[in-house]
Amino acid sequence: MSSNSLRQGTIHLAAEMLWHTPGRFNIARLLGPSYSLRCVVFHDVSAAESPFTKGMGVTITPTKLEAALRFLSTHYTPVRLQDVLTDSDGRGLPRRAVLVTFDDAYASVAELAAPLCRQFGVPAVFFVNAAFIDNQQLAPDNLVCYVANMMGMETIRAAARAVPGAGSVELHSLSDVFAHLFPAVSLVERGVFLDALRQLAGISDSGMAKDANLYLTGKQLRELANFDFEIGNHTYTHVHCRSLTREEISGQVDRNKAELEDISGTRVRSFSQPYGSSTDLTPELAKHLERTGHKAVFLSESVANRQGADPSRMDRISARAVSDDTLFFEIEVLPRLRAVRNRFLRNQTTAQATSTILQ
Repeated sequence: MSSNSLRQGTIHLAAEMLWHTPGRFNIARLLGPSYSLRCVVFHDVSAAESPFTKGMGVTITPTKLEAALRFLSTHYTPVRLQDVLTDSDGRGLPRRAVLVTFDDAYASVAELAAPLCRQFGVPAVFFVNAAFIDNQQLAPDNLVCYVANMMGMETIRAAARAVPGAGSVELHSLSDVFAHLFPAVSLVERGVFLDALRQLAGISDSGMAKDANLYLTGKQLRELANFDFEIGNHTYTHVHCRSLTREEISGQVDRNKAELEDISGTRVRSFSQPYGSSTDLTPELAKHLERTGHKAVFLSESVANRQGADPSRMDRISARAVSDDTLFFEIEVLPRLRAVRNRFLRNQTTAQATSTILQ
C-alpha cells in the first residue's frame, strides 16, 4: 500500500469515527483556533470526466454536489459575499457560516450547479476567466490535460523543452505541470510553451474550444444573478501571479474585471487566486487588488479562517465531497489542524531567525 493510500485510509477511518461521535462539532472546536467562516470551492460539475479534465481533480458529479449542498444547508448557514464583507471580523456572521464558491469558467456551473444551489437555498460566488467565455479558446489547464490524456506526457515534455530553462523541470504527471512548470515560468514563457504544445499536437485552439463547449456563454453569465450568484475575478487567462510584471497584473486583473462587469452588468468586487497558493498573492498584487476595488481575496490552501480574519486574505477548502463524514472532516478538522501546523512553523522560523540575530 502506498503512503498516500495509507494516509487516505487513515483519514477516512478517523472521519467515520468522529462523525458518529456525539458532540462532534464541539470536539472539532477543541482541535484548533476559532473558526469564523468556512469557504468551500468547487470547479466543474459532470457525471464523468472528459479528456479535458481527466486527472486534474476538478470534477464533481451532480449527485455528489447535490449531497454536498444538502450537507452544507443542513449543518451550516450559507451566506453571501455581502454578509462576509459586512461582518468581516466574523462576529456578526451566523453560527457555522459557510460561503460556497466555484472557480473557472465551466458552463456546468450555470447548467447544473446553479439550479442545485437554488434548490437548497445556497448563494454562491463564481470566479470567472473572461478569456474563455463563449468558448473563444481553451484554458491552458484544459489544453495541457487534453494533450496528456490523448498523446501522453512525452508531448508535454517536448513542448517544455521549447522554453529555455523549463526543460530541466521534471514532468511526470499533470500535477507536475501545474505545480512546478507553470509557477516557474513567466507569462511570456508560458505562452511559448502553450504555442509549442499546440503545434506539436496539431491543435486548433479556437476550433477545439468551440467543439468542446466547456465554458459558459455571456448569456449564461448574465443569468447567474437570477440564481443568487455573484461574479468574481479569477484573472483573464488563469495564471500564477507570483512572477507577473506590473503591466501583466493590470492585463490579467483589470481587463478581466472590466470585461466581466461589461458582460454581466454587475460589479466585480472579489478575486480568487488561480491555483490557490498564497505565494501568488504578492504584496504588489495585494495592493493592486485593493486599489482596484476588490474587497475580498480568496486562496485555496484549506486552512481555517480565524475570527477576525482579513477579507483580503481568506482561505477556502477544496472539498472532495465523498460522503458526509469525510466532508465534515475536510471542513471542520483538517483546516484547524493545518492552522495549528502553520502557526507552529511560523513560530519555529521566528525563533530560528531571532537565534541567528543574537549569535
